[in-house]
Amino acid sequence: MRTPFAVGEGVYLRPLDEADLERCLTWINDPKILPLLGRSRPMSRALEREWLLGQYKSDSTMSLAIVLIEDDRHIGNTGLHGISPVNRSAEFGILIGEHDAWGHGYGPDAARVILGYGFNQLGLHRIQLHVFSFNERARRAYRKIGFTEEGVQRESVFSDGRWHDTILMSILESEWRRPL
Repeated sequence: MRTPFAVGEGVYLRPLDEADLERCLTWINDPKILPLLGRSRPMSRALEREWLLGQYKSDSTMSLAIVLIEDDRHIGNTGLHGISPVNRSAEFGILIGEHDAWGHGYGPDAARVILGYGFNQLGLHRIQLHVFSFNERARRAYRKIGFTEEGVQRESVFSDGRWHDTILMSILESEWRRPL
């Protein structure tokens, strides 16, 4: 394991670095992933590099690489954004960029690790996320780890020629600590 920050069952999280740039750029421009991020245009290398290098300049955001324990392969990224010490809240985000890593439980594993860090180390009370209604696989995974759907922004995103809702989901510290 290279610079592990937090370890799960099958993945570990580590800081992103410039060596990760090409992989991140490939994922963010992948036609299968682009709509899941609410993006319709590709990202340039310069902008992606600026984003990556800016991740560690603010205390209100934390982005980490998701790496498989078995072969030390970087398969995605996760993080907490908009971290508010006053409201003890943050926004959760995750991207599994490697297609062959989809459907193996690596996303929920990484999510449990970063949520645990948010609640146990940062003392957060609430972590929320936004997911598009057409991303049923992600919605199922979020529900499985304890997120609750609590709101809908109706027809807020246009993708693949149709309007779709954006779903607001959250998990509270007390729900995180309650056994599933």
